[in-house]
Amino acid sequence: MTTESHPIDHPDTASVDDDTISTTTTTTTNYNNNKHRIPPEATKILQQLASTWSEVMDATAMQVVQLKGAMTNEVYEITWETEENLPTRKVLLRIYGEGVDVLFDRTDEILAFKTMSRHGQGPSLLGIFPNGRIEEFINARTLSAFDLRDQKISALIAAKLREFHGLVIPCSDNGMLWDRLRNWLKVAMSLCSSADMDEFSLDCLEAEIDILEKNLVRENQKIGFCHNDLQYGNIMMDDETQVITIIDYEYASHNPIAYDIANHFCEMAADYHTETPHILDYNKYPEQEERKRFVRAYLGFSDENSSNDAEVEKLLEDVEKFTLANHLHWFLWGIISDNLNEIDFEYKEYARQRLHQYWLKKPLLKG
Repeated sequence: MTTESHPIDHPDTASVDDDTISTTTTTTTNYNNNKHRIPPEATKILQQLASTWSEVMDATAMQVVQLKGAMTNEVYEITWETEENLPTRKVLLRIYGEGVDVLFDRTDEILAFKTMSRHGQGPSLLGIFPNGRIEEFINARTLSAFDLRDQKISALIAAKLREFHGLVIPCSDNGMLWDRLRNWLKVAMSLCSSADMDEFSLDCLEAEIDILEKNLVRENQKIGFCHNDLQYGNIMMDDETQVITIIDYEYASHNPIAYDIANHFCEMAADYHTETPHILDYNKYPEQEERKRFVRAYLGFSDENSSNDAEVEKLLEDVEKFTLANHLHWFLWGIISDNLNEIDFEYKEYARQRLHQYWLKKPLLKG
């Protein structure tokens, strides 16, 4: 059942396109008006947008700051100075990574953003250009890797995720887990060198997907609208109101809810704001009690209530098994991205770690 959503307090924005979309704010690197990074089509929309705000002093005088942590797109904060004593105007510019459309359906993504906004879940889409978009800037903070271990914040995330899963979002079934894994495997095999084919045993992975599907699919499995990429950088929080907002829906689709929770747990091994953002530390994977607290909060059970332990344990068991599918999912993403994306990230090494975890955890299927 969908709980009442918490609408974002939108600033007064002039929308170029009556759509909605999500934003992100992360650690920044200042490029001091490095406008050559912005496509001309985007510059035109940005200037048109700023010219509708009477307090902006010069619509052409934009400060461009790249936001770190994005691994699919390049993301920039665009700021204009305003008249004295008025807050600056900000928007978020997202430039799509090269070739990433093979990973998800961009039409489904935009449709999801529209619907999420109608549910009070996301900010406005201010403009679209051929290889990117302009979004409203949310005045909330993006969580850190450390925040995911905070019990209070974790409980808020769990409750928001349950709400997210209950949303009715129209989209195709192309992003369903098993279809996506098989499609991504075909793309990876078409892109990889023979050396990579041999190293990663890509010829064997279709059989592994079949094994996972046979073992993990069951009748009456709870399916919901899943984010599929619930890392800390895709979660924002207003510290004053404690409202959580889940953002960035590129990989979102209908899937087993256990898969989405498994993905969130696996992401606790990552910190994308270190000197080596591709390195994963599985010593940070949540312990049994931490996972149990999250699942109890997700299901809406209090810590004192033991009458629902069987339901909690069953979901925990399913989640652990779905980590296998999650490792294959992001392994294939890494291999494909290594061949297509020019963002500074060690995709292949990231993929290598995820595949290693798959083989290491495969005995879970016997449990």
